[in-house]
Order: sequence, then structure tokens, then C-alpha cells
Amino acid sequence: MQLYLPIADIPVNVFLILAMGAAVGFVSGMFGIGGGFLMTPLLIFVGIAPAVAVASVASHIAASSFSGAISYWRRRAIDPLLAAVLLIGGTLGTTLGVWTFTFLRSLGQLDLMIALSYVILLTTVGGLMFWEGLRAMLRARGGRPVTLRKPGSHGWIHGLPLKLRFKRSKIYLSVIPVVVVGLAIGFIGAVMGIGGGFILVPLMIYVLRVPTSTVIGTSMVLTLVTMVFATMLHAVTNHLVDAVLALILMVGGVTGAQFGARAGQKIRGEHLRLLLGLLVLAVGIRFAVELVIRPQDLFSIRETGGAPP
Repeated sequence: MQLYLPIADIPVNVFLILAMGAAVGFVSGMFGIGGGFLMTPLLIFVGIAPAVAVASVASHIAASSFSGAISYWRRRAIDPLLAAVLLIGGTLGTTLGVWTFTFLRSLGQLDLMIALSYVILLTTVGGLMFWEGLRAMLRARGGRPVTLRKPGSHGWIHGLPLKLRFKRSKIYLSVIPVVVVGLAIGFIGAVMGIGGGFILVPLMIYVLRVPTSTVIGTSMVLTLVTMVFATMLHAVTNHLVDAVLALILMVGGVTGAQFGARAGQKIRGEHLRLLLGLLVLAVGIRFAVELVIRPQDLFSIRETGGAPP
């Protein structure tokens, strides 16, 4: 069944888009992440323009983050002050990201920028996650305990000025690294069409030392607000948000997430990290293959047919 997407300006198979939404929803539910890092490349691979894919997936991520944020808020698993400071940087980063997006589009370099960003980010993050998951699995098989940092230990980041006490998270931390993290995630989300949860959560845990009891819910608030803001800016400045596409993806994503959450509960943590690392790495390699092995539309030569003077 073919359906015409007005903004993407191409016909697509509805069942294919639904299946993609369900598959990404399944992965999101299994690993507890937004899934934008996977959805945007899949849309690009099936022929949707990268600019439309990025702008449309932002609304899909915002919708999926809303229900999660509400759930964590009811369980008092969100640090309001930490979320507010993150959002200061997040809104600035999103604004800067949309401006960069618009500027690169005017230069005709947006598609290349998106592809290169995915290659660099996903291969790096995927490789690190795969290695960490593999090490954890080998340690578990060898019966060796996992070496964790002492709860009271601090790095140089905790010596920075302008400190605030985040009561819900029970940490005393400078606002400088928090704002920088929010700015980076907002910028990446606006340019690449990803929520950034698979980057934000490790940063908050291992760099900012935020406890796991509040880290996921707080990160969802940042993802929700920055993606809503990015969707509005993309719609107003670039007119690239395809509501029909986003709606189909939402239906499939909500369905797949229910099954993914159940499957994730049956798999050990180190196996989940290993699988997620492989998945992220595979998407990055796929983008690299598209750029290196099979380039498209680098240039064209055509004869105009005009008569010589």
C-alpha cells in the first residue's frame, strides 16, 4: 500500500514504514533508549531525504519521550533542578544546531554533513560500547568482580566553580559541565535527528556522577524538551517536518516498544550492552560504506545541446 508523503515528496509503502517504526520501537524498549540514531539512518536508506528524516524523527522522539518522562515523574525519579540546568544548555545547543542545519542546507552540504556525523559518532560510540560490554561479559564468565569507582571519589570536573546542590540526585556539582553536556546533546539532536540518550546517560553517570535512580528520567526530560523545540524550529525555518511520516512511525514505535521492553527483561545487562554496541557500530559502518563504496550524485556532466556561436 503506497502513501504519498507531502514534505518528503515521495511515495512510500505504509507497511514498510510501520515495520521500521515497530523494529526501532522494539530496540528502544529493549535497550531503554530513544532510537533516533537508528530511525534516521533507516529512513535515509529507504530514499527519504536526510533533511526531512532528521526533522521528522525529532517529533517522533519527542512523542516517545513524553510518556516515559511522565512515568518517571510520577515515580519521583526526575531531578527538576538538574533537568532545568541541562535545559539551559540544551535550548542553546538546539538553536545553534538548527542554525547550523539551515546554513549547511543553504550551502548544499547538509547530506554529507549528516552522513559524516553518523559515521564518526556511531562507529566511535558503538565500538566503545561493544568493547565495554565484551569486557563485562568476560569478567562475568571468569568470575571476576566488576571494578567500580568508589562512591566518594571525584574528578577534576567536581572542582569547578559555580556549584549547586541537586537535592533529588544528592550531588554537589558545578553548573558548567552540566550546561556543556546539555548544549552538546541539543546540538547533536538538532543536526542529526537523535535524542542522544545513548550518549547522555553514560555522560551523566560516569562524568557528572549522577545516580542511576534519577539519570534516565532526567535525561528523558532533556530529550523531550529539546526535540519539541527542534521540531518547532525545523518546521518554522526549514518547513521539513513531515507530519504523516512522523505519525506512521509513532504508531509502529509504540507497538514495538511494548514487546521490546519484555524481551529486554530476559537478557543480562552485559549482553544488552554488547548487542547495543554491535547495533550502533553496524549502522555507523553502513553509513561509511555508502560514502566510500557507493557514492551517489557527486557530480554530473550533461550536454545542453546549444549551438556554437
